[in-house]
Amino acid sequence: MKFGLLKDIKTGEYRTIVTPAEVDAIVGDGHEVYVQRGAGIGAGFSDEQYEKEGAKLVDTMEEIYGTCDFVTKVKELEPCEFPLLRENQIILTCIHPAAHPQEVQALLDSKCISFSAEDSHRYGSPNCEAAGKMGALMGLDSLLSIHGGKGKFVNGLGGAPGVKALVLGGGTVGRACVSVLHALGAWVTVMDINIGTLRDISQQFNEEINTQISNRYNLKKLLPEIDVVYNCVRWPKNATEYMIDREMVRSMEKGSVIVDISNDVGAIETFHETTHDDPRYIEEGVVHYCVSNIPGAIAQSTSIAYAASVLPHFRSILNNGVAEACARDGFLRRSLTTYQGYLTHEETSAIQNRPWVRPEDILGIADRELDPAPRTTNTRSENFIQL
Repeated sequence: MKFGLLKDIKTGEYRTIVTPAEVDAIVGDGHEVYVQRGAGIGAGFSDEQYEKEGAKLVDTMEEIYGTCDFVTKVKELEPCEFPLLRENQIILTCIHPAAHPQEVQALLDSKCISFSAEDSHRYGSPNCEAAGKMGALMGLDSLLSIHGGKGKFVNGLGGAPGVKALVLGGGTVGRACVSVLHALGAWVTVMDINIGTLRDISQQFNEEINTQISNRYNLKKLLPEIDVVYNCVRWPKNATEYMIDREMVRSMEKGSVIVDISNDVGAIETFHETTHDDPRYIEEGVVHYCVSNIPGAIAQSTSIAYAASVLPHFRSILNNGVAEACARDGFLRRSLTTYQGYLTHEETSAIQNRPWVRPEDILGIADRELDPAPRTTNTRSENFIQL
């Protein structure tokens, strides 16, 4: 097959999903690899490094889309890419389909085969780890007086207390965030709805952090004394209320900080997405840091880890075909988003009121013994397509 790597064009995005190491492996499997010039520059990988490992360099995204059977990059497809999609072409990238109806429509109209990379990780995405760790530092940076913050140092000074941090969510993102804050000496509280998760986190950090069940009562009580809040919760797209509403933000001290790492609309009422070029704004006296691609700030580290994590998916699809790859890996199967004009993503069906079909049904593998995987969210849809 012909495998193509695009240069990401999202503002402030420097990562790549394929480094020269992955090119070496894919070429070694007997496939052709095409790389758009500059695709790895932001992460520290030159065109010459890709070429040395057997890649063929091309100048434009049009050439990648027009030549390759399988196309990949890091972030969502931009509108300028929609007309370039082709029937039966395989696309693997971060799609976040439930939140992007126009992107989903373009994928359906093209009749391509698309995978949402963010749903494909068995052990949690390296991007999540990167977002949590880097987000922790961005929150501390946002607390500086020069950014409008209250001007507190993370572990304090002689006679001056350190930062009180609240991490919402104990998943991969939240734990990564806590690891940095704890190492730097912040006073950390973690909130989650799962008491088992809280026990695990408490043990992981030697009982040196506070834990609380996440609910509105506890949040409202704690927020006025917190210096920096990190939202690491994957908020349901169909939620009917905010996790943190405007009144709760207003209760925080002036110069406090909210870092919305998850970037899910509806979790925090005062949220709006920002970029690395203009990352902060102040609302209700609170500094907000809401960059949607935080890992782009550490592009090389994230790219190396991310590319290694998705290489098995690339190789399985390229070597075995889509159906067999999905049968062998439940996490890849659950990330199948569209297939030849059919929606195969349950959450998107529910949120956008679109009919869908289960991946195993459209792929004709439902009668096989399949590798299991948990559903990506609790959102359910009975709006099935009858094949």
